[in-house]
Amino acid sequence: MRLVLRYFFRTLRLLLAPIMLIAEKLSTPQAVERSDEEQAAVDRACESLALYQFRTCPFCIKVRKEIARLGLKIEVRDAQLDPDHRQALQEGGGKVKVPCLHITHDDGSVEWLYESDAINAYLHKRFGAA
Repeated sequence: MRLVLRYFFRTLRLLLAPIMLIAEKLSTPQAVERSDEEQAAVDRACESLALYQFRTCPFCIKVRKEIARLGLKIEVRDAQLDPDHRQALQEGGGKVKVPCLHITHDDGSVEWLYESDAINAYLHKRFGAA
């Protein structure tokens, strides 16, 4: 019975993945507009950030939409398909759970921020426009 359930959910994920990705593309908001200088400063600040994600995870899609809305250039690392990123997430963050925002602070310390709502709140607080 467990095997049947496993294959059922795998098949369901395979069928829904393209629909979720198309829906993401169609519903991704336009980025906020900034002056060239402001955008350059935001881009420099984003160099210390990386998002660990799975491509079709609904919570990761939610974070990617916020990243697009805020006009951020954050490196996206797929922890599902890339074993190196998966291992880095496991070793650095302590668990393979996505989405996870890897933040390198100015003093060199590293923070692993989990939960889509917490990540979106952090991004909005740091980069948000009124």
